[in-house]
Amino acid sequence: MLPLARAWQAALNPEEFFVTVLRRARDDIAVGASAPSGPLSSGAPAWLAGWRPYALLALICLALGLPGMASLSPFDRDESRFMQATRQMLETGDVIAIRFQGEARNKKPVGIYWLQAASVAAFSDAASTARWPYRIPSLLGALAAVLATFAAGAALFDRRTAFLGAAILGSSLLLIVEAHLAKTDACLLGATTIALAALARIYMADRGAPGAGRGTALVFWAALGAGILLKGPITPMVAGLTIAALAWADRDRRWLKRLAPLLGVPLMLAIVLPWVVAIAATTGGQFFADAVGGDLVPKLMGGQESHGAPPGLYLLLVAITFWPASLFVLPTLVHGWANRRRPAILFTLAWLVPTWIVFELVPTKLPHYVLPAYPALALLTAAAVASGTEILRPRWAWTKYVWGGGVVLFGGALIAVPLVLGTGFNPAAVPAAAALWTGAYLVWRSQRDGDVWRSAWAALISAGVAVAIAFAFVVPQLDTLWVSRRVAAALERLGPAEAPPVSVGFHEPSLVFMLGTGTVLADTAADAARHLGERAGAVAIVEANARPAFEAAAAERGLAVTALDRIEGINYSNGRRVTLALYRAARR
Repeated sequence: MLPLARAWQAALNPEEFFVTVLRRARDDIAVGASAPSGPLSSGAPAWLAGWRPYALLALICLALGLPGMASLSPFDRDESRFMQATRQMLETGDVIAIRFQGEARNKKPVGIYWLQAASVAAFSDAASTARWPYRIPSLLGALAAVLATFAAGAALFDRRTAFLGAAILGSSLLLIVEAHLAKTDACLLGATTIALAALARIYMADRGAPGAGRGTALVFWAALGAGILLKGPITPMVAGLTIAALAWADRDRRWLKRLAPLLGVPLMLAIVLPWVVAIAATTGGQFFADAVGGDLVPKLMGGQESHGAPPGLYLLLVAITFWPASLFVLPTLVHGWANRRRPAILFTLAWLVPTWIVFELVPTKLPHYVLPAYPALALLTAAAVASGTEILRPRWAWTKYVWGGGVVLFGGALIAVPLVLGTGFNPAAVPAAAALWTGAYLVWRSQRDGDVWRSAWAALISAGVAVAIAFAFVVPQLDTLWVSRRVAAALERLGPAEAPPVSVGFHEPSLVFMLGTGTVLADTAADAARHLGERAGAVAIVEANARPAFEAAAAERGLAVTALDRIEGINYSNGRRVTLALYRAARR
């Protein structure tokens, strides 16, 4: 009868029931504070011991990462490029060179393509347009990052702080988004966090914590190798900056002997070198010339592809990208600096600050670039929440009102956006908004009562519920944004085609993924008309501005073209409205 009584209580007074659950969770976790990796104290909740926190964190990650995994359309432009290049690996059997249609994609190493190819081969096939098999590696990478954050926190602080820090990272909006996208960054974060977790254990072992043997050092070097295969220098850069900052702050480098480089470096090279040699031989060294000279150097020298921004952008964006824990960012930084002499705090600052500064100084900026610093920020935030002293100071009271106001607007946007970009009112948006508004109220009330621990969990739980609902039921229904998906649906309604389609004026990579590798992206309307004349039964997808030239070119070739369907939407990659007409031709 107890579960029935609790359900009745929740129905009669959901706010009181929610508060009760949070209070009990807070009390259980507070009791569970313990030594970093030793046995828990007597009377501590069993789930904070051994493998149980890892299992619970895994469930949290899956609850936040799985909704929308299958239903979300392919995103332009990076995700669709990654998925299409992986598909072509499976279609051609060439697992060395990376291509998007006929173009060499010499920008990032091969690691993510191998992971996606393995996932697609296991769960689907190259002919399918299902997105979720390509996205599984990103979900697993995010999961690895969260679990590694807990491991790092347990080595640096205690399991109570580690669990909160890992939950903060797992519920951060940026990581949830990256977990849904079939590209490099979530997996890169997983490799980087594993490397830094091993480094944290080695660093603390030199300061009296339980010992870290050669196995831990080999994990560090293996993670560096995996990171290089995923995105080149980023993981070694983050690890190197952290080591350099610690060596400078401590004036002590003796603990670095524990990294066992004589064993670790060969392991790292064994992971990286086979593909490096193979791609150098396959492309005649062109891959590295393009990756360094055509991709990396331009990003360092200026704002590549219109993504330039001045220093400080990431600090401003953290209010959104680190949400909901952005509520605590400012007092967290003050608390961290005030306690920088503590080894655990020093390690997180050495991880966070140099990496953040480097990304702020690089002219080319995208929100996810700074993600490798987020586990350190999450653990630093958890440590500040656990202490409570800085966060509850009166001078930070305004932050909860600003944060709460943003949450209220976010909830309203969840209801309003489907009216503008979707098919109309979406009932699923109401519980998502209600969860946000309830969480904002509970954050305000718990901080008023001086309970910062409960306010943190109220923010995380309410945001997690809202985001899961939004990804599952709201975002996939914003049809105005998913132009390529609607084109694919229109072609399916027209029946099987005898030839691949051609598109002029709309060249987004998602169109190629949804329609197939053979899709022709024509440079001119005349090229599109020629394709229709040469390939019987083909369909032309023509953007409105190209329609007069296309119809004229078709008439010159003696083709009678008929508009079969019309699709209007927004190309969010450039912010422009787009109108597409679908044509099929017959000779006069």
